[in-house]
Amino acid sequence: MSVKHCHPAAERNKEPILQTLKKYIDNSKDGQFLEISSGSGQHVAHIAPNFPRIIFQPSEIEDSSLKSIAVYAAECPTKNIKPPVLLDVKTPTSQWINGTLEKTSLDYILNINMIHISEWQCTEGLFRSSGELLKPSGLLFTYGPYAINGEIKPESNVEFDKSLRMRNPSWGLRDIVRQLEPLATTNNLLLIKTHDLPANNKLLVWQKEK
Repeated sequence: MSVKHCHPAAERNKEPILQTLKKYIDNSKDGQFLEISSGSGQHVAHIAPNFPRIIFQPSEIEDSSLKSIAVYAAECPTKNIKPPVLLDVKTPTSQWINGTLEKTSLDYILNINMIHISEWQCTEGLFRSSGELLKPSGLLFTYGPYAINGEIKPESNVEFDKSLRMRNPSWGLRDIVRQLEPLATTNNLLLIKTHDLPANNKLLVWQKEK
């Protein structure tokens, strides 16, 4: 089995995600970008060359994924992807990257397809850490399928939610209005934009309040 993973879903969604991020990432100045739960590494490898002044730090909790990300990072033509780091989003940020991440030091945090396929504590950790690590007005981007105020659309997402909960009762589509926005408020974050993307997914843009 190849160390370098390539997932068809990531290949399909990486370009729509990139085009949406281009609306928010300031390419005219240096910046620090953390990706939490980087998966195969396909997303960061596709995004980073478009923002050569931004330093990207991928992270993962799965060892096989870390190896795959490392290959993608090494192949990056703009050389602005750091080697991936092991990161458990449920742990305190003081323990991340050997304690080297300072509070309010990041411009951007990206999280793709983790919220619905992990326990709720991971989502809590994501928003808590974003509230701590982002600079004032810094941005958290989350991508995936969501429920909205108790409703899941379309029917394919309803079935997907059921299949996730059958695999693991702690998984499932999270509700933007009833779960994520209250959690964001607790952590000094505000939902400023929702983008509808292909395959019934959304990219949510959360901003750290000043």
